Amino acid sequence: MAKRDYYEVLGVGRDADENQIKKAYRKLAMKYHPDRNPGDKTAEEKFKEINEAYEVLSDPEKKARYDRFGHAGIGDNGAGGFGGASGFGFEDIFSDIFDMFGGGFSTSRRKTGPQKGNDLKVELEIEFEQAAFGVEKEIRISRHEECSSCNGTGAKKGTEKETCTKCNGTGEVRYAQRTPLGQFVNVRTCDACHGEGTIIKERCPKCSGTGYVMKDKKIQVKIPAGVDTGTVISLRGEGEPGQYGGPRGDLYIVVRVKPHPIFTRERDDIICEIPITFVQAALGDEIIVPTLDGKIKYKIPEGTQSATVFRIKGKGIPHMKGYGRGDLYVRVIVEVPRKLSEKQKELLRKFADDIGEDVHEQRKTFFEKLKDVFGI
Repeated sequence: MAKRDYYEVLGVGRDADENQIKKAYRKLAMKYHPDRNPGDKTAEEKFKEINEAYEVLSDPEKKARYDRFGHAGIGDNGAGGFGGASGFGFEDIFSDIFDMFGGGFSTSRRKTGPQKGNDLKVELEIEFEQAAFGVEKEIRISRHEECSSCNGTGAKKGTEKETCTKCNGTGEVRYAQRTPLGQFVNVRTCDACHGEGTIIKERCPKCSGTGYVMKDKKIQVKIPAGVDTGTVISLRGEGEPGQYGGPRGDLYIVVRVKPHPIFTRERDDIICEIPITFVQAALGDEIIVPTLDGKIKYKIPEGTQSATVFRIKGKGIPHMKGYGRGDLYVRVIVEVPRKLSEKQKELLRKFADDIGEDVHEQRKTFFEKLKDVFGI
């Protein structure tokens, strides 16, 4: 059979430059490579033809002889091997093909070693006080469990898995392949058993041959004191089942804390605001302060200004990783009455006249600064 024109083989014109020839070769070599077409004799012949054409057209000297004399100018020794003085280098071409097949002509082997199961994640919402002092909660998750009908084999009750006849139970198929770089032994995952080494002739109807069914499971979880929104608690071995005898995955519980109607949290400290009257602020008083442990009495001094913050030690959130607790910060807000009777207003006006301006130190200081700045 007469040889096809090399330019036709690569699908390029006679005016194609080096880069166009190289690009065309790469595309065709990857398409017809034996590892992509196992057992396909037609693809194997095309692959040889592509290599032969590229060896000639990638070598400036051989290309010039071919352009002038055709196949007669090349002779029997000019093509079919990799010994030509190619300006591109076949190492560059085949590095692309090797990368495509995972770094070599031998494809990946099946993973028969124990493999850990997938992890699971759930979100758990708890109350503010529960986050502070810890709590035990019951959660419900859905995960795969071993099928009770087939005991995890996947085979119908009364039957068993059979050894794969194509790979003899190895899960791998080996075959020798001649390539332009020599002979390679290819190892592929068996397509009959998909690397398992066994085949199920009659599948379990309950689990459809998987060996597992989805079930709901209740789990008791201890939430430690001091957790906050975003805290993650891990439970080893409560995830999905492993493969090939591997351990179960883990269960990760992401905590979300509900907001509190009175307290806000900053790390392990808590803050609350308490309204007080003008009289309490002026004369001082013993007020009731809410804490996580219950109500306590706290004495505020006379002359307390609005937004003053008092610190009560050890009444905050317990430290999650250590001993002790944070603090409670109480911010008092002086509440100005909105509705006053005429008699009350008159009494306040008389009170203002009696005390004058000397007792309002902050106001006096403010107006002194105002005078210095604006001269008024």
